[in-house]
Amino acid sequence: MSASLAHAPHTLFRVTDDLTADAPPEARGLGRDGVRLLVASEPSSGEVRIEHTAFAAIGEHLAPGDLLLVNNSATVAGEVDGRVSGRGAVVVHVGTELDDGTWVVELRAAPAAAHPVLDALEGDVVELASSGPRLRLESPYPGPDPSPTGRGNRLWRATPLDDRSLPEHLATHGRPIAYGYLRSRFPLDAYQTVFARVPGSAEMASAARPFTADLVTRLVSSGVLVAPVTLHTGLSSQEAGEAPQAERFAVPMETADLVNLTRSRGGRVVAVGTTATRAIESAARPDGRVQAAAGWTDVVISPDRAARVVDGLVTGWHDPDASHLLLVEAVAGADLAQQAYDEAVAHRYAWHEFGDAGLFLPHR
Repeated sequence: MSASLAHAPHTLFRVTDDLTADAPPEARGLGRDGVRLLVASEPSSGEVRIEHTAFAAIGEHLAPGDLLLVNNSATVAGEVDGRVSGRGAVVVHVGTELDDGTWVVELRAAPAAAHPVLDALEGDVVELASSGPRLRLESPYPGPDPSPTGRGNRLWRATPLDDRSLPEHLATHGRPIAYGYLRSRFPLDAYQTVFARVPGSAEMASAARPFTADLVTRLVSSGVLVAPVTLHTGLSSQEAGEAPQAERFAVPMETADLVNLTRSRGGRVVAVGTTATRAIESAARPDGRVQAAAGWTDVVISPDRAARVVDGLVTGWHDPDASHLLLVEAVAGADLAQQAYDEAVAHRYAWHEFGDAGLFLPHR
């Protein structure tokens, strides 16, 4: 059965299309760390402070001994053109390879992938462009029922039918997964963060994109700690009310030890993105102590499963009803999240993977 969320986000706002970042900041005349940063903090219980600054100044809001958790997963090329036998052209988004050798895929409307194709059927064969391997749609993913919207199935478990390697074909002929709101196609390098080391994400772990090597050097020189986790993202195009997919993650022993040491000394653990949050929380015991862990995680941070480790969050701006908002609320609190989103909309912050950022520092 398709997983759905037990709760809807409390944060209410309206974001319009003109707030979408339709290109990387570099194409808009900015450096990566030149995007805007909204800092939402609670210096004391019940007091909310909102500050507007540039991402390059994030160090002014962190203290020596604070720990930034970053996702070192690198983005792979996961989008390719294709045709469904008897149906016509589609854009194919390739997500995660499952343990049984099948792949999670989504079919989207050609040519811009603006919306999902919801009328595909079990047994349909997808022929990838440039003489790529064929994929047979086996069953809805993650289960046999339609999406929570009731409008048809979005994700599929697909079997490659040929000996040709799907990853090799994507590496040669694929492109980064993108959606219809972007003004143009951008190279894979535009979808990598400065921390990217381990290939595996279908879509960029975008919260870390504004960091640069120079900014990280300044932060470390000021006493801010940085530690990696790995979480390979799946396809991010969830329908409203749809829970995140299971994703592969790893928390190394060195990072677990550093998190525990930071917390014991009173430092803040600030996750860079919902992906880093999900990874570290998947390795946390009920008492908040972190241990090395790896595998698949289906942890969803929400009112039903509060954050045990993360004290603060660096993140982009999420759409209404997105499951990521539940995580933001679980870390920041509903009131702080609401005031931050109200300010972000009022001050016309840019949304989506190439947009502006927020730093949430709730009262501890």
